[in-house]
Amino acid sequence: MRAQDEDEAPGAFAVLSDVAIGVDLGGTKTEVVALRLGTTGEPDILVRERVATPRDEGYEAVLAATAEIVRAACTRAGVDVATVPIGVGMPGGLERRTGHVKNSNTTCLNGRPFRTDLETMIGRRIAFDNDANCFALAETRFGATRAYADGIVFGVILGTGVGGGLVVRGSVWPGPQGIAGEWGHHAVYAGAPDARPCYCGARGCLETYASGSALERRYEDITGTRLSLATIAKQVDTDPAAARVVEELVDAFGRGLANVVDILDPSAIVLGGGVSNLAVLYGAGRERVARYVFNDELVTPIVRHVLGDSAGVLGAALLPLGVPTIVES
Repeated sequence: MRAQDEDEAPGAFAVLSDVAIGVDLGGTKTEVVALRLGTTGEPDILVRERVATPRDEGYEAVLAATAEIVRAACTRAGVDVATVPIGVGMPGGLERRTGHVKNSNTTCLNGRPFRTDLETMIGRRIAFDNDANCFALAETRFGATRAYADGIVFGVILGTGVGGGLVVRGSVWPGPQGIAGEWGHHAVYAGAPDARPCYCGARGCLETYASGSALERRYEDITGTRLSLATIAKQVDTDPAAARVVEELVDAFGRGLANVVDILDPSAIVLGGGVSNLAVLYGAGRERVARYVFNDELVTPIVRHVLGDSAGVLGAALLPLGVPTIVES
């Protein structure tokens, strides 16, 4: 998520190898792949490994573990760490002014120059982006929305939080401020007297209605009982509180995604994250989008992801492969 430096010519991440390394740096696990694109454009996974993210051990431990997993993958794939393209995806982003991490669920990284330190430790430039952009890029290149790669794909993450990524003609579009796709923090109930407060300081943000954590909290507020989202969803026919929570999700989803369609009119929308596994989003959810969209019909495909939790690491490996601009917020 880093705009090219002014003194950095296009192609600074030029492909010097037919293999690329991708890292998905998550809050609980860090995954790496060494990926080769075959002549058909399909990914050939040469190396794949997951290790626990040592976030409880602090910043230096996470930095060292990430560098080590990259070096080990290069060794196993038989490529030179000094020349192989490397991409890293992670929740949150990088501040444009300082290059420091912000909004990461691995909180020890926040406020720290992780990208710069990792590049110094490995000894080369690295492409960075957030996990939603990596998800959208991978699903567009290899997954559910590959038929729409010549258009605009909006990739949605509905998980612990709500995020999104925008892919335009096969490349991530970050926007000049690095916030393209951040639909989780637009207000779907702006001005409502009971609009829910969000950690960002606003009220009525989509994330407070459509994230898995928000839905579980809402059920607990109503009933006094904490249940998983999967259990809540199974009880909608017999539990009025569960039915209410899911209805609130459907309405917020419909309003939020209708706003996205009104503004972008994307070629396709792909849903990912734990909440995206709820079948109701593809039925009643789609119908609610159609109700709120500024048109008399909704033809935009809204599809479920197909790459599962592989999307993040595959998208990270794609970041430096022929992408003219790698950006940071």
